[in-house]
Amino acid sequence: MPRISASFHRAPRVALATLCLALAAPAAAADLDRGRYLVEALTACDNCHTPRGPDGYLRDKRFSGGSQTFNGANYSVRGPNISPDAATGAGAWNDDRLTAAIVAGVGPDGRLAPAMPSEYYRILTARDLEAIVAFLRAAAPVEAARPIQRRDGEQTAETFPGAETPFEEKDLADPLRRGFYVATLARCMECHSGETNGALDHKEKLGAGGKLFRTPAGAAVGANITQHETAGIGAWSDDEIKAAITKGVGRDGRPLKPTMANLSKAHFSKMAAQDLDALVLWLRAIPPRAGLPKTTD
Repeated sequence: MPRISASFHRAPRVALATLCLALAAPAAAADLDRGRYLVEALTACDNCHTPRGPDGYLRDKRFSGGSQTFNGANYSVRGPNISPDAATGAGAWNDDRLTAAIVAGVGPDGRLAPAMPSEYYRILTARDLEAIVAFLRAAAPVEAARPIQRRDGEQTAETFPGAETPFEEKDLADPLRRGFYVATLARCMECHSGETNGALDHKEKLGAGGKLFRTPAGAAVGANITQHETAGIGAWSDDEIKAAITKGVGRDGRPLKPTMANLSKAHFSKMAAQDLDALVLWLRAIPPRAGLPKTTD
């Protein structure tokens, strides 16, 4: 197996089977369809890795690098080129290296910045991880200038509770487990959990909202999506929750603010009915928490 950077050994371990994928034969159409679904409907890879224009993603430059810069205390990065271009993208990467980047957050020169949400992707089943790799391999290569990336010191990220190891296919047969799987890949709690001392607190503030986002369209606050009747979505019907997820609209029909509005239209609108039902079921299981902004839109 090709050698992986020593920095990988400092990252949380993932099952060896998920790191040793060999796609010797062309991927089956079913694998590509599954990979397309995961990338486009759940993980929303375009959101960070495809440039945008006035009308949305620039499809002719797909996966050639994102437009948004992500800043943290010790990093400033943009989503790099993950198209199969050999010179400026991931075309020269073997499958082990691409897999390590996805589920362990490790690139050719060490640990990636936490803007790469690998801590949510460790949950991927072996089949789904292979399908994502196959789909990315099948994309058109696009040459693009490499963005300037700044990473100072050690880059760390906490794994989302319950997503420490890959799911098995049998886990997805349980609707509640499937809902957790969908919510994790879609990173719902990355935006909707509350913070303690500037860090996401999934233990005490899961789904409680309150995280501030600054976008070109203005500031927005992550909504409370717990089952609290007034502060959260406990009084919402299943159809109202589904409309918020897939159409980006609130109970009164008004558009939600970015980034939820963008993700809903570009990605979550493609979510399969089975996954959407399972996601709502899991959201219904989040205990009510109050004290944070009331969800009215």
